[in-house]
Amino acid sequence: MRGGSFSRAGFALVAALLVAACSTTPHRQPLSVAAPPSAQQPARPAPPPEPPKPKTAAEAGVSAGPPVSSLDLTADQAGAALAAFKSSCRSLMKRKDVSGLTEPGAWAPACAAAGVPDADPVAFFQSQFETLLVGSGALFATGYYEPEIAGSRTHDPGYDVPVYKRPPDLVEMDSGLANGGIATGKKARGRMQDGQLVPYYDRAAIDAGALAGKGLEIAWAKDPVEFFFLQIQGSGRLLLPDGSVMRIGYDSQNGREYTGIGKMMRDQGLIGPGTSYATSMQGIMQYMADHPDQTQSLLEANKSFVFFRELTGAGPLGAMGAPVVGHVSVAADPAFIPLGAPLWLSADRPEVTGLWVAQDTGGAIKGANRVDTFWGAGVVARITAGGMSAHGQMLILVPRGTLARLRHEMQEEQRDAGGTAPQR
Repeated sequence: MRGGSFSRAGFALVAALLVAACSTTPHRQPLSVAAPPSAQQPARPAPPPEPPKPKTAAEAGVSAGPPVSSLDLTADQAGAALAAFKSSCRSLMKRKDVSGLTEPGAWAPACAAAGVPDADPVAFFQSQFETLLVGSGALFATGYYEPEIAGSRTHDPGYDVPVYKRPPDLVEMDSGLANGGIATGKKARGRMQDGQLVPYYDRAAIDAGALAGKGLEIAWAKDPVEFFFLQIQGSGRLLLPDGSVMRIGYDSQNGREYTGIGKMMRDQGLIGPGTSYATSMQGIMQYMADHPDQTQSLLEANKSFVFFRELTGAGPLGAMGAPVVGHVSVAADPAFIPLGAPLWLSADRPEVTGLWVAQDTGGAIKGANRVDTFWGAGVVARITAGGMSAHGQMLILVPRGTLARLRHEMQEEQRDAGGTAPQR
């Protein structure tokens, strides 16, 4: 049973959104036809500005979820999640939780318990965690996977798509300092030109050869569309001509904003309802195969470009520095979900329902209760991830005592605000 909300920001946000949704846009007369004075209507007041969207989980509002013991945990699922949680503990204990939900030291008991040999995984989660919801807890989940595409270490005939490593002139610095101001804590990427940080080459410029001939190619892919989707996934496997495999992983990005071409194509009526192409990765790829003359411009609509390095050992690696695991790991927005936290997803897709661990991030994975589920590698993983769109509810598992601390902090803030309020 849900507890009371620990933040009034969520209620204020909902109320403001309802007001904004009820407003209408005033009708405007065509510029070439002036309405007679008697027909002119008084100007309607402008609709109130929309309230700012919450930037963290704490701003979105937090409420208590059900006890972990009420969740339908299975031993196999809990065991896989426990192993993933344990692999993230080293980073989890050091990272600053920008969501505002937890503190690094709070995870110490759970991480210590995770290291106990032969621990009962179900009992572990039931004893170490409590659940909470951020905002309404309304879940939206997509999927990603580790692609396997044809590639070569050398520029052989038929392998013409360069796989670039991080360029040495790609600079990362504080966005405030980059603009000559004060530090903001947010990073910006670009290149230095005349002493100023300017945007780095976008996808179109790179595809046109902006980085060619600089010795940055670590491999070559066979198909530009397949490689485009490998970039979106952030890692993958190149199946080499001799039958061996070269694994590559994310090494940086050009700093340009990610654009989801699927949404763009749907909005343009190229895929989705009323067409013969599904709103999925498979539908996008089929459209491009049927319309090769449009492919390049569609790909270049996403200005973001990912650079890679060769991976050896376990992988692919997530944002926690630990390998992500199929059917266990998700990518999430760290501003709303502490990286390393276990999550309980209850969805309209049964394969999504269960226990997961937030171990990765993604350029398109933004906002509360938004996750990208990882499905591993291979044909089944590709089909599952490519068509994944699930809705439901998400619970974040946090160390016991987190809710009490958040409640206490809110009470302290209210007390401080009351102490400075004028007497009436």
